[in-house]
Amino acid sequence: MPLPESVAAVDLGSHSFHLLVARPSAGELIVLDRLREQVQLAAGLNRAKRLNRDAQQIALACLRRFGQRLQHMPHEVVRAVGTNTLRTAKNARDFLKEAEEALGHPIETISGREEARLIYLGVAHSLANPASRRLVLDIGGGSTEVIIGEGFEPRQMESLYLGCVTVSRKYFEDGVITQEAWRRAELAALQEFAPLQRKFRRLGWDQAVGASGTVRSVGTVALEEGWTQNGITLKSLKRLRDAILQSGHVDKLRLAGLSPDRRPVFPGGAVLLHAAFEALGIESMQPADGALREGLLYDLLGRIETEDVRSRSVAALADRFHADRKQVRRVKDAAGRCLRQVAEAWHLTSDTAVRMLGWAAQLHEIGLDIAHQQYHKHGEYIVASSDLFGFTLQEQQVLATLVRAHRRKLPADLIRQLPPQWVRPTERLAVLLRLAVILNRSRSPNPLPDLAIEAEKRTLRVKFADHWLDQHPLTRTDLEQEREWLAAADYSLEFS
Repeated sequence: MPLPESVAAVDLGSHSFHLLVARPSAGELIVLDRLREQVQLAAGLNRAKRLNRDAQQIALACLRRFGQRLQHMPHEVVRAVGTNTLRTAKNARDFLKEAEEALGHPIETISGREEARLIYLGVAHSLANPASRRLVLDIGGGSTEVIIGEGFEPRQMESLYLGCVTVSRKYFEDGVITQEAWRRAELAALQEFAPLQRKFRRLGWDQAVGASGTVRSVGTVALEEGWTQNGITLKSLKRLRDAILQSGHVDKLRLAGLSPDRRPVFPGGAVLLHAAFEALGIESMQPADGALREGLLYDLLGRIETEDVRSRSVAALADRFHADRKQVRRVKDAAGRCLRQVAEAWHLTSDTAVRMLGWAAQLHEIGLDIAHQQYHKHGEYIVASSDLFGFTLQEQQVLATLVRAHRRKLPADLIRQLPPQWVRPTERLAVLLRLAVILNRSRSPNPLPDLAIEAEKRTLRVKFADHWLDQHPLTRTDLEQEREWLAAADYSLEFS
């Protein structure tokens, strides 16, 4: 795919929604447009972990405005992702249907560690001296990401389930700020940071930087109040804490450089930042311009230019669980041959469909590293439970389902639980993967015969060379069994 004229990222954060549109140029991004709206999606989560309707309506109205800016851009050059609140909300799937309609583009949810990876990528591209080792801290509305990396590669990543919105709501209810509430909030934050202390301090870093609104707001306040001359220090954070406590209420916060829309969540963010400094031994921190949305765009450009981190993640997982490389190559090649013949008829022409089938072929046998019995189920669990960088949660669910579906009963119930746009493609990709596995059951190095494959709706027809099936009775038997498996899922397999 040629480099597009412009690319866009939408970050559905727990506090704010962001839209970034940029033009790629010589490996860099030239910003064309930025939009930010304070949505406070996390504030709409009730005790049952469901988004209330008022919060949804505010979010949808924002996405309609973003959608107008993006309406002329193809899906391939737009990435929209949800973070902690949409990972947490039990009714996120229903909300996302409406959200995608409002935005006019697909929206996917990413894991906390994938969010951390993308944040680091965005920050690293915004800083000079990319070769140095740095600590990156991002305090979002619903989660906090902590990363150590070198150059553009993260080395250690963690995502904590505390953010400026969640802490402010829990400990500074109705905006009231007391010393006791601050103490309880800081203790909770320190408990979250405690498991990170040893490994992060052992790795060390040359520079500490912070991303997103909380760090930038604290940095601006510290500078304009005259508490620091260069970045954020522990001393400036202690003066900030005293000033916040003295105010007694978020409505009375009168700090130089603090915007009114940041006040309601500022105490929670300040607590988390102060706890991070104490727990990790940070001496000073510089706010960075890059964040999740910039990381999304650089990751998107990598995919367009075939430097897809997802392929590296799959290869690493296959190696970790000792997948037979020769068999992987045979199954992957056979699946690709089958796909090319039916792609138009089965609407599987997208790059994503092609790659998903190839990745599933690479991973379909990894469950053998646990046990042969029900190894397809072991493989599904491994894929679903691993950190697969570059994948959204939905993509990882699809990949795990394909690994599960490559043999035995086609898991129709499991497939129906996928995002609606993935249900039919996953069924069809699974049928092709199953055929490729059957054709390579003997693990023979000899090339497969020429196949003529036709597809229509829920029917697949396979024609072999004359007498080939007579010479390969095991394959014939396997195809007869496969015909029964697929018939139970309302698919018809015909072969001759």
